[in-house]
Amino acid sequence: MSDLFQNAGLENDAPRPLADRLRPQTLEDVAGQNHLIGADGPIGRMLASGRIASMILWGPPGVGKTTIARLIAAHADMEFVQLSAVFSGVKDLREAFAAAKARRATGQGTLLFVDEIHRFNRAQQDGFLPYVEEGIVTLIGATTENPSFELNSALLSRSQVFVLKRLDETAMTQMLDKASEEMGSPLPVTKDGRAALIGFADGDGRYLLNLAEEIFALAPKELLSAKDVASVLQKRAPAYDKGQDAHYNLISALHKSVRGSDPDAALYWLARMLDGGEDPLYIARRVVRMASEDIGLADPTALMIANEAVQTYRLLGSPEGELAIAHAVVHMATAPKSNAVYMAFKSAMRAAKETGSLTPPAHILNAPTSLMKDLGYGAGYAYDHDTEDGFSGQNYFPDDMERIQFYAPKGQGREKAIKERLERWSDLRQK
Repeated sequence: MSDLFQNAGLENDAPRPLADRLRPQTLEDVAGQNHLIGADGPIGRMLASGRIASMILWGPPGVGKTTIARLIAAHADMEFVQLSAVFSGVKDLREAFAAAKARRATGQGTLLFVDEIHRFNRAQQDGFLPYVEEGIVTLIGATTENPSFELNSALLSRSQVFVLKRLDETAMTQMLDKASEEMGSPLPVTKDGRAALIGFADGDGRYLLNLAEEIFALAPKELLSAKDVASVLQKRAPAYDKGQDAHYNLISALHKSVRGSDPDAALYWLARMLDGGEDPLYIARRVVRMASEDIGLADPTALMIANEAVQTYRLLGSPEGELAIAHAVVHMATAPKSNAVYMAFKSAMRAAKETGSLTPPAHILNAPTSLMKDLGYGAGYAYDHDTEDGFSGQNYFPDDMERIQFYAPKGQGREKAIKERLERWSDLRQK
């Protein structure tokens, strides 16, 4: 039936969403991805050479993955075949491959675009390999998830991965200008209303145009302010999946901001994670790790404060308990930093594995029986508290092992005094 409407020329009269009407007709019209499709970009160079390789387009929703694939096919004069991993199964794949094989026999190439390709299981992904290797199809897969986690290594080795960027303010402003041209009138919003609209879209161009279309449909008598925009449009949930790439990116950003002693950035990433629905206890546990790994003995109170934040959240829950986590994050970010114990422990673990089953020196072994005393257990042990300096300087490493310095305090915060004590004890030990 749709073919009848199309043949009769009626399809063009059907209402089409603004985002569909503004779909770019050339690669030059695609906003925000010039690093890939520009003349100096990898896809741009590929098109200029006339050799189109299989590729994976990785990026957030609404940044042009489908459009770029369609335009590449048009540029290369290839048949564009689109499948969705959400709605397609093995039968659809077989039909697509069979048609591509027949098309190839006539000299026509096929660009197979698979949306949400990460949703195919490993066996289905393996099914692409022979058709890609033989050149029956040029595969372009689109995914919002990290390909290194979600796609087979064999498929990745036969494809180039290109990262599409979240649309920035400049790109989205250009899209709103084109929307105004298409609608034949300016978007009825104030300057701050326009900024709010861009913020609502969160880098998704398709969503931005859908929001703009809603505002055009309202036909307000006065320009909408940021507050007005917020009241008539529902803010989308942040792009955050607790089990996927955004989860790891944001917790890494939080941890590194704390390590870099930037409390403002740390608070921002904390807020982003909480706003995205992250489990506050997961964040609190990570703060405990920060206290142990990155602050250590430079501020021994950090670990206590981190643990108290965990207990406070368990007592109060959300949202009140989240403030305790914020307190802990700011304390960690502003505390003196030292990973000396962390590095010392890692070195000691390596040495323990390398040295095997060396026994402690006899003088520090307990001798609860007469036999053990006869064997020399405990002989010559000096009780440190009885010495003049409270430090005997005896050797506590195995006899067959050279002394190794694992712990080297940084001299920051409270570790400064520890460093001075260790240096003094080292001098006494050598004497």
